Amino acid sequence: MKNYVQEGKTVTVTAPAAVTSGQFVTVGAIRGVAAFDAAQGEPVEVASEGVFTLPKVAADNIAAGDLLYWTGTACTKTAGTGSKPLVGVATKPAAANSTTVQVKLGTHGLTGPA
Repeated sequence: MKNYVQEGKTVTVTAPAAVTSGQFVTVGAIRGVAAFDAAQGEPVEVASEGVFTLPKVAADNIAAGDLLYWTGTACTKTAGTGSKPLVGVATKPAAANSTTVQVKLGTHGLTGPA
């Protein structure tokens, strides 16, 4: 295929701020986990597929299968008002007072209900 570019499991984006390896990154409708550290404005590879351990809102009691949204700093099961992008789905439960959750990355660009 002469128009094939790449597999797409990872993509290179411009870091919107300084990012560290393993950090969830949002660039427009692109969502993923940084493969390495990068300074703001530098290229960074982000994984757009897979299961990752990400920070969560400590108060949330998350069940396996819950849809998770990004608050800007952590995953939450509380959908926003159009401002919280969908991160993916929890693959394991994460009790209230825990600070991380395992997430299978999901469809990019979708946000919570308006």
